Amino acid sequence: MDKFVRLLAILSLTAFAVSCATVASVTGKGAQLAGNLGLIDNTTAQAVVKSTDSIGKALEDITPEQEYYIGRAVGANILITYKIYNGNPALTAYVNEICKTITINSPRPEIYNGYHVAILDTDQINAFATSGGHIFITRGLIDSTGSEDALAAVVAHEVAHILLQHGLKAIKTGRITQALVATGSAAASVATSGTDLGELTDIFDESVNEIVTTMVNKGYSQSQEFDADNTALSLMASAGYDPASLLDMLKALEKSQAAHSGGFNSTHPSPAKRLAAAEKNAGSYKVTDTRSYRVKRFKAVM
Repeated sequence: MDKFVRLLAILSLTAFAVSCATVASVTGKGAQLAGNLGLIDNTTAQAVVKSTDSIGKALEDITPEQEYYIGRAVGANILITYKIYNGNPALTAYVNEICKTITINSPRPEIYNGYHVAILDTDQINAFATSGGHIFITRGLIDSTGSEDALAAVVAHEVAHILLQHGLKAIKTGRITQALVATGSAAASVATSGTDLGELTDIFDESVNEIVTTMVNKGYSQSQEFDADNTALSLMASAGYDPASLLDMLKALEKSQAAHSGGFNSTHPSPAKRLAAAEKNAGSYKVTDTRSYRVKRFKAVM
């Protein structure tokens, strides 16, 4: 039995490396063949086949509607910890207008139910973006901005996470990993205890908690944060904002974050690292400097 489980795990991982779409098929057929040849009993074979169904589900394309509802569920979880700031409706409207300017000039201007920004009532310096267009920015982070363009840099970074589907990639990675583990352990589990594998195949229900943990506690990977910054530079340039303002924002964060615990400190690479990475690409965008036209309205709403 131990030899079969190891063989099955190797088969699954090899198939995954060659083509994700073939994992469930190869592993499931392998289990059926082993059962037919008498290498394992029918109960064990069916358990493995059942667990490989979760891999197939993990690889299905998520529709825009699913993307929205996943993001909404993630947002609801975020709001268990943070409250919405309603003290300045004009500021909320202003940030949403900035978001609209950025997204309408982006590669994906329309999504299911649109993009929406909410301000979180906390001095913590942080921001979150869920799949489906839900963006949350803290008062602390907004207070750290010194111009509309710097605020636009914050919004553009979060929009970039949505466009790059970092949340969905985190979900898929987790579900595939869990599915592979379920596949490798299914035979031994059923053979020794007759465990019901229903919860092993119901991977999707764990996705929301997984992504909340990634965003709020762990943060995205360093490479994903760098990619979001570089995409933000492009988004800002396309919308007419000065991409160099992202560098200004990172410099401001570098100065202010020493006095703030948590937030970006625990979920993002240091501003110094992000600044070094972004500086390499910021100079490639040539945008007419129109920041002076936005000073008055920024001061008025802030």
